[in-house]
Amino acid sequence: MSKKVLFIDRDGTLVIEPPVDYQLDSLEKLEFYPKVFQNMAKIASELDFELVMVTNQDGLGTVSFPEETFWPAQNKIIDAFEKEGVVFSEICIDKTFPHQNAPTRKPRIGMLTKYFSEDYDLEHSFVLGDRITDMELAKNLGSKGIYLSENPELGVDEIEAEKQEVLDSIVLTTTNWDEIYVYLKLQDRVAEIVRNTNETKIYIKLNLDGSGKNDIDTGLKFFDHMLDQIGRHGAMDLTIKVDGDLE
Repeated sequence: MSKKVLFIDRDGTLVIEPPVDYQLDSLEKLEFYPKVFQNMAKIASELDFELVMVTNQDGLGTVSFPEETFWPAQNKIIDAFEKEGVVFSEICIDKTFPHQNAPTRKPRIGMLTKYFSEDYDLEHSFVLGDRITDMELAKNLGSKGIYLSENPELGVDEIEAEKQEVLDSIVLTTTNWDEIYVYLKLQDRVAEIVRNTNETKIYIKLNLDGSGKNDIDTGLKFFDHMLDQIGRHGAMDLTIKVDGDLE
């Protein structure tokens, strides 16, 4: 089965981005996003996602941002999450400046080409981030965007697609990690079954988080009515189609 992925930004998403220079270059500046630990721990233990950190670190390794100032905070972040049972399968760091237009810099996909394979289910994967460029990354991957946004203009000068196209990739906008966990948790509550024999063809789809919309045709009217009541009063979407020998 193909793997779903959560591509997660770092600054402004897992940790608070320093407000003055946007550069996390000391342990004194390190502050974790509220409620991130308990919710990431639940996502890691309960949901079937591979976790990948994807971050732009402008000029990392240059005089303006020496590597030795970056790694203490980065290692502290990774260690803190691992203690909560959260392990990133890959950490992708782009070190370029925006004006360099590197293919590896978000929202471009140069660091993530390996995920364009049959081993991964990008359609049902998500990008979590606080910048509109993270949402464009979701669009470029063919995934969905979860926008942890307190400033909708952050990164708008770097997007390359039409803004509306980027916004269309967003499925949730929030500032609360509780809401992110709940949204991702509810994604798995849909089941679909097809059973075909020589005599009968049966199709069933159930969404436990629906609104009571049903499309039921079993060929037995009273049975249809009873199933419709279950879906309607349980606020579930239920589709059932039966064709064949009912005797």
